[in-house]
Amino acid sequence: MPIFTKVDYLDRFITGNILKSLKKNKVLVLLGARRTGKTVLIQSIMRRIREKILLLNGEDIITHDLLRERSVENYRQLLAGYDCLIIDEAQKIDEIGLKLKLIVDHINGIRVLVTGSSSFDISNKLGEPLTGRSQVFHLYPFSEAEYQQTEGPVERSGRLEQRMVYGNYPELLHIESHAEMGKYLHGLVNSYLLKDILTFEGIRNASVIIDLLRLIAFQIGKEVSVNELSRALGIHKATVVRYLDLLSKVFIIFPVRAFSRNLRKEVSKSQRWYFTDNGIRNTVINNLNPLNQRNDRGMVWENYAISERVKYQGNTGMLVSNFFWRTYHKQEIDWIEEREGRLYAWEIKWDEKRTKDAPSAWKEAYPESEFQVIHRKNFHGWVT
Repeated sequence: MPIFTKVDYLDRFITGNILKSLKKNKVLVLLGARRTGKTVLIQSIMRRIREKILLLNGEDIITHDLLRERSVENYRQLLAGYDCLIIDEAQKIDEIGLKLKLIVDHINGIRVLVTGSSSFDISNKLGEPLTGRSQVFHLYPFSEAEYQQTEGPVERSGRLEQRMVYGNYPELLHIESHAEMGKYLHGLVNSYLLKDILTFEGIRNASVIIDLLRLIAFQIGKEVSVNELSRALGIHKATVVRYLDLLSKVFIIFPVRAFSRNLRKEVSKSQRWYFTDNGIRNTVINNLNPLNQRNDRGMVWENYAISERVKYQGNTGMLVSNFFWRTYHKQEIDWIEEREGRLYAWEIKWDEKRTKDAPSAWKEAYPESEFQVIHRKNFHGWVT
């Protein structure tokens, strides 16, 4: 029996926001890891736009030839009769930022949508030329909110544990066995995600990157020490910091900072790291065992819950700062959100019977904040 609902296509949560934001003489940038469905989303958007569209691929040499001459006249001729320009993998094109600036500044009424698989690449290539002329969206692997299109509460509850192991990359919807899912995820890590990392700044040692990810994977929910990572990997501290930054910019992991209002007893300079997708995390450590056969269930659950919350924030356009909180006396809270001038705190537990009250130091320092325990019974309301 398939683990996931087999469907041809799930509407992506951000589709409507992209259509609303695709404005004349502006550049809309769609970022996301490889294989998260950017190209499929573009095709869906093209079907909904009642305009004449020019679609280019940044990995195609013909696209490079068409855009090579950076002149207004060249782009006027290229886009004559078109209302919208879409460029997939735009970061592959030299001086793409300057070229897009010429297009949106001088071709009246043109709408532009570009995609990129790395915020490092696309930010460097677009950068300053498009300041004030662009808007950025992030495309994540499928979210629990998106699965609701085809799943009822009973199905969703039954599939939660399976998604915690295999993650939410779109192509998993069409794979029917555990073995094939495992093969797909291993190929994804080695052929796509690491490919982006290894192309940056002359990095050739894939094993160090994998070892770094493994160390992160075993410290979910804990503060990560760059000094300890440096010693364990036998590389310089500055190199560790650079690798972590690159891994976050290709959307494999993301950091969460410690929350502190400068109270002496609060940890203030630490970071925790989470994987954007559980399937990647579990593949890196070579453990795709079912949840009931794992000794890291707490980490698996915390990573899944937090990554889904981050998707929810991004997909809904929530303006928020995320933190964890811990004191030197070992009182802690897994997830803090600061938004609209208020503090919201959540502890994340798999078992609803392990609910508890907020730590005393938190209640004393932030009495106006809200606190709740997130568990598998109330999780979907938190992320949908």
